[in-house]
Amino acid sequence: MSEAVYEHVAGQPGERVLLLCDHASNAVPDLVAGGLGLPEAEMRRHIAYDIGARGVTLGLARRLGAEALLTRFSRLVIDPNRGEDDPTLVMRLYDGTVVPGNRHATPAEVEARLARLHRPYHQAVEAALERILAGGRTPAIVSMHSFTPRLKGRPPRPWQVGVLWHRDGRLARPLIARLRDEGLTVGDNEPYSGELEGDTLSRHGTARALPHVLIEIRQDLIGSPEGEAAWAARLAPVIRDVIAEAGV
Repeated sequence: MSEAVYEHVAGQPGERVLLLCDHASNAVPDLVAGGLGLPEAEMRRHIAYDIGARGVTLGLARRLGAEALLTRFSRLVIDPNRGEDDPTLVMRLYDGTVVPGNRHATPAEVEARLARLHRPYHQAVEAALERILAGGRTPAIVSMHSFTPRLKGRPPRPWQVGVLWHRDGRLARPLIARLRDEGLTVGDNEPYSGELEGDTLSRHGTARALPHVLIEIRQDLIGSPEGEAAWAARLAPVIRDVIAEAGV
């Protein structure tokens, strides 16, 4: 089942960066009987996955020689960037769209999604971290996301990129400074807050005292292969330098 749950890119020997992409896909696995009940146009929206994030993550993996784990299921099926007890784990309404397949999801159905999708992905993250640690290196976790330029009924978002973090700013603070020095409009915990207990980085970074950061790129900038490649090329040396200079 692991191949259906996540995509794995092997890193180069000795590399300690682990790239994660929690919302890489808009696929709906067969275990969701009858699907989610949404038309294809809705499944192509940001509500179903992080547009462009997969391409940027794969580009970064190639440039950094880093290991990468990317989900193969839609966040609407179950959100791997939420704790198991989070009320938004299975979204019933998102940005004005009702998700029919989730409206009456039973506890048993949610448990099945946890067992088949959510938990195996996080087990893969844990295994990757253990491999890096076993090699005598401290993992540096970089989680890649993207955000819609505008949520329904709200003003356009001005940031080109957001850097999200909570208690551990070892990578986030210098990354924000470096990106701003390059002339980018950077959100510090914008457009979302990194202070989300139980999310991916809370679980694998904060709880284990491992250096980590979450990077959000505005989707109109990476909505094409050319945009994905350009941002991977732009971010790779910055990520490498920040990790090296942080001395973590």
